[in-house]
Amino acid sequence: MITKRIIPCLDVRNGRVVKGVNFEGLNDVNSPVELARYYSESGADELVFYDITASAEGRALFTDILREVASNIFIPLTVGGGINTVEDFDRVLKCGADKVSVNSGAIRNPSLIGEAAKRYGNQCVVISADVKRVDGVFTVFAKGGRENTGMEAIEWIRRCVGDGAGEVVLNSIDTDGVKGGFDLEMLRAVCEAVRVPVIASGGAGKAQDFVTLFKGLPEVDAGLAASIFHFGEVKISDLKTLLLSSGINVRL
Repeated sequence: MITKRIIPCLDVRNGRVVKGVNFEGLNDVNSPVELARYYSESGADELVFYDITASAEGRALFTDILREVASNIFIPLTVGGGINTVEDFDRVLKCGADKVSVNSGAIRNPSLIGEAAKRYGNQCVVISADVKRVDGVFTVFAKGGRENTGMEAIEWIRRCVGDGAGEVVLNSIDTDGVKGGFDLEMLRAVCEAVRVPVIASGGAGKAQDFVTLFKGLPEVDAGLAASIFHFGEVKISDLKTLLLSSGINVRL
């Protein structure tokens, strides 16, 4: 049986971890280095590091903090934010990232995914899709959820995977920070469209939400969350114990 992964997410702005609701109202949480070290020691399977304002501000990702985070953890690290060229992939990989997440950069330059996959392998390329319902249609947003691209999300994700993305992080803007559970409808549509690992992001409010996710959608490979872990509402060790007792395979 495939082991389900639990992945904390560090949304980093100006060198600090922040968290909001529906991608808005960002509040300061903690130091990314301290949180990363804590999660690495607490049983997280992987860690995601997003420089959430890099694309909107038109700058490169902060590599000094990234390098420090990478040197303090012993679990796989996925990094995103301001990834616009193959050279950006190279830069963050050299800082210690294991996988590179691309969103706005791929929207601007769709050939980026194919070029990066060819150079570094599909397993290194993650398509991160920020998706919101617009008039009932799953729609892709860019620049940290600030810009409506007008693109239908499922076709976009299918295209990215076809070009070489080896993993999908689906961020539901509709459920982000609301703590009402993962967006199962949106996730189901993505899982039916692609045959690569899909990571659910946005909506976790309690440990039971992960049980509901993996029981309701066994195709989903991982659950990603931020605030419930950052604020100590759910401990990863307790969550994994609950998942195991619910018949869901996880790494202890």
